[in-house]
Amino acid sequence: MSSSSQPVPPNSSSHTAEPIEQSIHISKLGLLAVGLLAICLSPVVLTKPVPLLILLLIPVAVAWWMLRVRTTVTAEGLRLRRMFSTETIEWSQIKGFRFPKRGWARADLTDGREVSLPVVTFGRLPQIAAASGGRVTDPYAAADRAAREKAAAERAAAERAAAEKDETESGTESDPGTK
Repeated sequence: MSSSSQPVPPNSSSHTAEPIEQSIHISKLGLLAVGLLAICLSPVVLTKPVPLLILLLIPVAVAWWMLRVRTTVTAEGLRLRRMFSTETIEWSQIKGFRFPKRGWARADLTDGREVSLPVVTFGRLPQIAAASGGRVTDPYAAADRAAREKAAAERAAAERAAAEKDETESGTESDPGTK
C-alpha cells in the first residue's frame, strides 16, 4: 500500500530485486596501450639512461591512474575514486545527473555543487539504474518497454480489424439456400 509519507523508492520486499553494487572503471585492455608506450619509450631511455629514466614514469603513472579511477554505485550512494582522492555521495545528496557531449557525467548535488563522476558516460546508465535500487531510471529499459507496449497495441488493433473484417464478410454473404 502506498502513502504520501512512504519514502521513495518503496521499501524492498520479497519480490523486489536487491540492487547489486556496480563498479564502473576503465577497461583493463587499456593497459596494453600503456605497455606499448613503455616499449616505445625504452629505446629513447636506453640511449641516455640516467636523464631520460624519468620518461618511464609516464606509463607507470598512466597505468596507476587507469587502475585507480572508478565510480562504484551502491544502494547507499556513489563512491568516486579519483587519482588522489575518494569521495562518497549519498543518494539523498544527488539532485540529478548531466551527461555532456564530451567527458564524464556530472552529478548535480542539493548543495549546489556539481561533481564529475569518473568513467561514467550515458552508455553506463543501465549499470547505475541496476545498482541504485530504483532511484535512477534506465532510459534504455523505458524505451524498450514503450516499444513493446506499442507493438502489443498494434497487434491488438490488427487482430480487432481482422475480426471486424471477418464479421462484415460473413454478414454480406448470402445463404445459397435462400435464393
